[in-house]
Amino acid sequence: MGNAYLGETTDIILGQEFLTWLWYRSDTAPGAFLTREGASFSVSMEQRIVVQGGEGDSRETTSVSGNLSPLREARIGLATGKKVTRALLLLQKEDMTWQLTLKAEDFSLNSLKTPKIDRQDGDDEPDALFLEKVYLMESCLQLLDTLYMDFLKRRLSPRWEEEARDIRGWISRAE
Repeated sequence: MGNAYLGETTDIILGQEFLTWLWYRSDTAPGAFLTREGASFSVSMEQRIVVQGGEGDSRETTSVSGNLSPLREARIGLATGKKVTRALLLLQKEDMTWQLTLKAEDFSLNSLKTPKIDRQDGDDEPDALFLEKVYLMESCLQLLDTLYMDFLKRRLSPRWEEEARDIRGWISRAE
């Protein structure tokens, strides 16, 4: 039972670090992401971010939402030790856009919106729209896999301390 708890705790911590790192990278270099094939894509944190800190009864949650919000309150929450637990992401590659909510605790996706499917193709195949939708969902998952692999490579490298220092500087600029 102890190992299962440790695994869950590690997953949550990694998820929170991933979302914090992703927010930092998307804020400082939004278009600097590359697919496995070398194609560029961008990531941005949109309208809703949830940060949480503390344990049990002393747990505090800050949820920031709104189109005009620079998400400053959430970044101030990071400066006080809170961690990103949920974020609304916008992924853009070429002329396609995906929007989804990603949860740190279990990496689950909520409310995934894929690019619109052009229904005017004149395709008579009844499964064509379904297969196109599945393809777009898989494409989104591949982008997320690429992001997470990039994070893990950085997180496990000797240069992580330097990147963590940059992230702390980025957080402190919100205060």
